Amino acid sequence: MELQKAIDYCSAKPGVTQEFPFDETTLVFKVAGKMFALINLNPPYSINLKCDPFLAQTLRQEFPAVKPGYHMNKKHWNTIQFNDSIQDDLIFQWIDDSYQLVFLKLSKKIQSELQSDS
Repeated sequence: MELQKAIDYCSAKPGVTQEFPFDETTLVFKVAGKMFALINLNPPYSINLKCDPFLAQTLRQEFPAVKPGYHMNKKHWNTIQFNDSIQDDLIFQWIDDSYQLVFLKLSKKIQSELQSDS
């Protein structure tokens, strides 16, 4: 996966904001103030994504480029290295899943507002 493709894909989600709360090389994507993706802007490039705990374990076993979330709760987050070993479509699906996990925890009012804005 190319770095810019991941940034563009995360940015296009409804209600997403970007910020650098930790340092100048970790771009954080949030929906309604809640993190769903973090991208390391320094090589080797990677993305941290929220994940269902069971699926997180399964993905780590299946893909060597998927590791427990770096500096995150390792039960709920995975770090995916951008080393071209995983198809872009699969990473896009995992970004969608991460966004959905966070989105579904938001209040119904905020969900409705975000859906009407998109």
